[in-house]
Parts: sequence; C-alpha cells; structure tokens
Amino acid sequence: MLRRIRFDRPLKSSQILFNRVTTWSPVGAAFNAPQHRRPERLQKNVGLFGVPELSSPAGFQVARREALWEMEFLVKRVCTEPPGVGTVEAFDQLSDSLCKVADLADFIKIAHPDAAFRKSAERTCVDVGTVVEKLNTNVELYQSLKNLLDNKDVLATLDPDTRRVAELFVFDFEISGIHLDEAKRRKAVSLNVKLLDLSHEFLHGSYLPSTVEKRSLPEHIRHCFSLDGNRIQISGLHADSPDELVREAAYRIFLYPNTDLLLCLDELLACRHELAKLVGYESFAHRALKGTMAKTPGKQPCLSALTDLMPWDHPYLSGVIRAEKCSIEPIQYSPYFSLGACMEGLDMLFSQLLGVSFQAEEPQTGEVWSDEVRKLAVVHETEGLLGYIYCDFFRRPNKPQQDCHFTICGGWLKGGGRYQLPVVVLMLSLPPPTSRTPSLLTPCMMENLFHEMGHAMHSMLGQTHYQHVSGTRCATDFAEVPSVLMEFFASDYRVVSQFARHYETGEPLPESMVTRLCQSKRICGAADTQLQVFYAALDQVYHGEPQNRTTTDILKEMQGKFYGLPYVHNTAWQLRFSHLVGYGAKYYSYLMSRAVASMVWRQCFLKDPFNRAMGEHYRREMLAHGGGKEPMLMVTEMLQKTPTIEDLVEALVLDPEDFTSSV
Repeated sequence: MLRRIRFDRPLKSSQILFNRVTTWSPVGAAFNAPQHRRPERLQKNVGLFGVPELSSPAGFQVARREALWEMEFLVKRVCTEPPGVGTVEAFDQLSDSLCKVADLADFIKIAHPDAAFRKSAERTCVDVGTVVEKLNTNVELYQSLKNLLDNKDVLATLDPDTRRVAELFVFDFEISGIHLDEAKRRKAVSLNVKLLDLSHEFLHGSYLPSTVEKRSLPEHIRHCFSLDGNRIQISGLHADSPDELVREAAYRIFLYPNTDLLLCLDELLACRHELAKLVGYESFAHRALKGTMAKTPGKQPCLSALTDLMPWDHPYLSGVIRAEKCSIEPIQYSPYFSLGACMEGLDMLFSQLLGVSFQAEEPQTGEVWSDEVRKLAVVHETEGLLGYIYCDFFRRPNKPQQDCHFTICGGWLKGGGRYQLPVVVLMLSLPPPTSRTPSLLTPCMMENLFHEMGHAMHSMLGQTHYQHVSGTRCATDFAEVPSVLMEFFASDYRVVSQFARHYETGEPLPESMVTRLCQSKRICGAADTQLQVFYAALDQVYHGEPQNRTTTDILKEMQGKFYGLPYVHNTAWQLRFSHLVGYGAKYYSYLMSRAVASMVWRQCFLKDPFNRAMGEHYRREMLAHGGGKEPMLMVTEMLQKTPTIEDLVEALVLDPEDFTSSV
C-alpha cells in the first residue's frame, strides 16, 4: 500500500562573485552566488513544501488527521464500488494520500534543524506506518482487488499499466500476510509495527558518535577528534587521515561494540525472519527479493584473508596510490568543480540528452527548512514543467552526513486530467560557501552529485498514470541503475570538459587532468568491488536462515570469505551498517545496478554521451515507466537482449578503460 522512497548537474548573465567577475548561467549563479533572501517579516508562511498546515510542528498532526479522513472515504469507496479501473485508481489515490504525509515526514524527521519539527514528524511517521500495516491486512480491501483480477471480462478492459499496478497492490497485501487467518494477520501487523520501532532505534544508534575518556588516546592525536570536556567524541572512521594511529584509533573506538545496539540488531533480524516465515517465505531475503531483477538470494564464497593491511588502511592507501600513480590531489581539482559549475554541467547534459533544463526559483516564506536550500523547477522544452527538486546540499549542525534522494510526493494523473507534479529532495554533505569562495567539490563529491541527480531525473521523467509506480517507486535493484549510470557520464572527459572551469579565472580544466582523473578510477577498483561484495554477502546471510551465533561471529566469517582484510578484535562494524534498515537483503542492488548501468553505457552512450536519439530511447524504455513494468523487461527492451549472469559479471569486472572514453 505504501512504498517508502529514500534511496544516494542559454542565456548567460554576468554576476559579481567573491570579488571577481565570472560569467555563470542563471543555474550556476543560483548555486555559486551568495543568497539574498527577501525579508520575511510581512510575508505569509506557506508551510514546508507549500503545505499550509506545515507552518508549525503541530501541523503534522493536522495533516495526519486529514489524510486519515481521506483514507476512510476511499476505503469505503473501494469496498462498495463494482470492480473496474476506478478500483485501481481509488487504491492509488488512497496510497497517495498516505504517502504524501509519510514521505514528507520521513524526510523532515532527519533533516529539519528544529527539534520540535523533527519530533512531530517522527511521531507522524509511526502513526501513519501503523495505519498502513493495518490496511495491508484488511481482507475487504484485498478482496476488492482479487474480484477485479479474477474477473476475466473486467480484466480484459484494463490497460497494461492499470493491470500492473493492481497486481503490485495485491503483492503488497500478500507479503503482509493477507492470506492468513485473523489471529496470524494480527500477529503480522504486530511484527510490522515492532519493526518500525526497531528500525528507527537501530538507524538512530548507527549514526551516534562514540565517546571515550581523553586520557585513553595519546596526547599528540587528540586534536584530530572533537573534544567534549574530559571526553573525546569520534563520529566517523577518519579514513582519509595520513596518520595511521588516528585511523586505527577511530576504527577501534567508532566500531566498538554497543551492547544495546547489538541486541537491537538481533531483535530486528529475528523479527524480520519471523514475519517472513509467518507469511510463507523461506527467509526474509526471499521475501525482500520477490519482484526484483535478482528474484532470489544466492552467493558464492571466495577469497582468503590478507594480513599485510588492516581495514583502516584500505580507503587511505587507495587514495594515496591513486594520487601517486596518476599525480592527482583532490585539492587540485576542487577550484574547477565549484557547485555552480557542476550544476551548469548537469543542466547542459540533460538539455542535450533529454531536452530538460533547470530553472532556479525563489522559495516562499516557510517553504524550506533552511535558508541554504535551493529550489529548482525542472522544465522540458516542449512538455513544460515536470516537477521540482529541492537541493539541500550543504553541511550544517545535526544534519545527517549522508547523500540521498527523498521522494516527497510522486506524480500521478488526478481527476479532470490534472497531473500531480513530482517533488523530491536531494540531500548532500558539501562544504558550504564562504564569503570568498563558492562551495568547491572534490571529484568524489562531484560524482555523488551526478549519482543523486540520476535519481531525481528518474523521479521527474517517470511520470506514470499511477503514483504507486512513479519515478523511483520500483524494484531497488532497478532504482539504482539511473543513478549509477550518471557516474559514467561524470567520468567521461567529453562531459566533464563542458563544465569544469576555475571559479576565479574561468580557465577550463586541462584535458590531461581529466585523463588522469579517469585513469585513477581504474586503480584499486577490484578492491572496491570486493568490499561491496562483502557488504552484499553479509546482508544476505543476516537475512537468510537464522544461525545460532552472534552477528559479530557472522561478520568475522563473511569478512574472511569475501573481503580479504582481517577482522579486528572487539569491533562491530555491523552496528554502523545503516543500510540494513532501508536496504535489508537488497544491498546487492548496488552491484547489480552497476553491472546493468555499465552495459547501458557501453552500448548506448559510450560513442556519444550527448546523443539525443539515444537519450530519448533511454527515457522511453527505462525512465518513463517508473515501476510500472517488470524491471528486467525494461532492461531487455533498452539493450535489445536479456542479460545473463555471465553478462552481468563481465560488466562488473571489465576494466573501466573498456567503457569510459579517454583523451
């Protein structure tokens, strides 16, 4: 019933920026120029995202009540009207009324600077989530869909999209245990509600910093961490530190086992397995992969441990090797990758490839949660306005340090031919601009921006009849394909050379630097893939058949089989594996999506990354359907062949030189 979406770049004008004259497009200026918002004293507060009720924290309860009133009306309509297209449309409207509140609250509960807004949004998420789980075991609702799908005469009148959406709603009911007797259905609801609480508890704990007494660390490295009186706070792995002792201390302390969180993870995994068994699946992994490109779980053991390196060495030494072999330093590139320049690059790329451009808009009073948020209208050259992207790009206190895409509301065709435009948020962790410089990105940050914008364009262009399958509301292992594909564009010199220019002088990034940057991505690529294989395998084992041993014992075994670097005694990396909540049993999606994306890149865009005909083909076959078609069918129609396992493996292990253009 409810699909939570959280998956994580012309007319010129001259702007005086940072005491130097540089020419930027309006989009570039919107992100590189200092923001000068109009005084808000006399302006009406329109509420977050233009929702009037959300001008204050209490508005979430108002929005929740209104959604529940609409839900009751629609449930009655579904259960009393004769089966037909209207049944599916009413289901979709019911889903939309709840999603618009739940998805918005899901974002605000982690992103809003005001604790009162976060608390109210969190309470709304729990309330709506509980209602959804009850709806997913409502027999009368389910029967209305079954009557539709079992009636051959009515079924023959449905178009393919309507039939697909009806089948997806039935699928949601069935994985929630609709076929069980009343007592077991109540048990399924209870387990799902419990999972909401456990997921929140684990996710919250996975982001909390670790603290130790100051005297626990050598005096000469204490300054590398945050001091809080007599205690030191460590909120990450400090993987880029050149000091090996700093990296080791951060690794051991940040990953030190937290007993309460270990128990929470145990209970979360046990609860998921109990639910999966209750509704008829062999394991939670089998339940989670139903309807995806992968279909079923599976893995192959490999590798033996290497002892020369430690886990805290991998990220740092990979960077050092890349820098030494290719003579690159991120600081050399950042002046060419100002945020405004990168956004100009995305704008030019989408304009040439898809006929889509960005238009910066001034948010109204109360519409955004931070003054640093930019609002973009996404406009097609002939179709007009497609939707809105809110860009929450800069670091700030209490903001999660993660890059991700949030669907605030999906697009769908409402009554009277009106289309509800999609609205999304892209959240990044970029350095904020200063009085002297715009936000300057490292190559990795630039690539992440392209990745997340791939999700956003999927949301904008996946304009389906039904919101239940709009944009990124599709199988997880397919949803990552458009975003990973954008990474290939970000690594192609023909694309990068169009926008990378020095923020002060306008000098373009030298081709030799672009070449070295592309070459550097090939170095240590196998080790990076190996690490992802380890994460995916660990996720699958955690969500397979229960094993009578601790999650740490499982981690230790999987690390030895799949990673090659040794497990560090008295650490619990799994407690920082936040993807276990949103990507439970589906972490493999990153690998499968990368394989599919590399095949799409090589076959469709390697020859010409700006080919409009191929861009339209990509939109028509992959982006436009959202989740409205079976995912592997969309891949097959895009590539004109169905990829085999061997094809996917080959696409992953190919040297990137084979599918990335070089100078």
